[in-house]
Amino acid sequence: MNSIKSLFLVTISGILFSACSVTRHTFDAQAHRGGRGLMPENTIASEKNAINYSCTMEMDLQMTKDKKVVVSHDAYMNALFCLTPEGDTMSRKDGYSRLIFDMPYDSLTKYDCGSKPYPAFPQQKRMYITKPLLSVLIDSVEAYGKRKHHINHYNIEIKSNLDWDGKHYTNLQEYVDSAMAVIMRKGIAPRTMVQSFDVRALRMVHKKWPKVTISYLVGAKDKKPASPADRDVQGYIDELGFKPDVWSPEYVLVTSALVKAFHKKHILVIPWTPDTVEEMQKLKDMGVDGEITDYPNYYAELK
Repeated sequence: MNSIKSLFLVTISGILFSACSVTRHTFDAQAHRGGRGLMPENTIASEKNAINYSCTMEMDLQMTKDKKVVVSHDAYMNALFCLTPEGDTMSRKDGYSRLIFDMPYDSLTKYDCGSKPYPAFPQQKRMYITKPLLSVLIDSVEAYGKRKHHINHYNIEIKSNLDWDGKHYTNLQEYVDSAMAVIMRKGIAPRTMVQSFDVRALRMVHKKWPKVTISYLVGAKDKKPASPADRDVQGYIDELGFKPDVWSPEYVLVTSALVKAFHKKHILVIPWTPDTVEEMQKLKDMGVDGEITDYPNYYAELK
């Protein structure tokens, strides 16, 4: 595929391209939140398990009251799988009221988010586990990767939204700068793509760190009016304000025509989150460049 060959050459020439498997093979197998179908999500344990499957480690970020960058999808304590510091269950309303940004990190570590059975993911291994600092997670998985003779790749999402400014983090620029400071300090930028639904966050990263790989997340609710695929692609580029390295749509949006149109622009297509072998195989047959799934064990079944 010409787009992949071109991007590979860009990498060789010294520009930081994707942390994905394009530099290793032609398909970037990613484990969503570390593969929450198998292990508690966004934890050191899940991301190590992603390494066991030779997957890119996908994860999400939040900020604590003391401005620490932590790995968590939710900005609150999710009652579906987290327990209180006393080991009790919570109502969903109670969980929503326990915002991470209202807690210093030492308070956050008192919540167990791995022991409670999670009905949506019955195969998930149960264990006592807490939400880690991004810096600590990176140190842990980097050491683990070295022991496994594995080169780690990361896909890190900045969870932000205009409505969350000042509520889930101090302000967006400080949040982005804090996250990127960890990524740069730990030396993983050449192996990391930064993703977000928030075009403001992606613009900030691109402006200050132009060589960092950018992945533009899009959900089904964000779908543009039906139009030719080429026009759709340009519409996404115009909305973002620059050409991303990766377009990462909800998998139901993917069509063969869109994949071809993005490839003409030398943009990779990595959809989220197909969770059956049938869905994953259909996407691969359409020519996507990778996938983000909760079940990294399914990749071995793809043709």
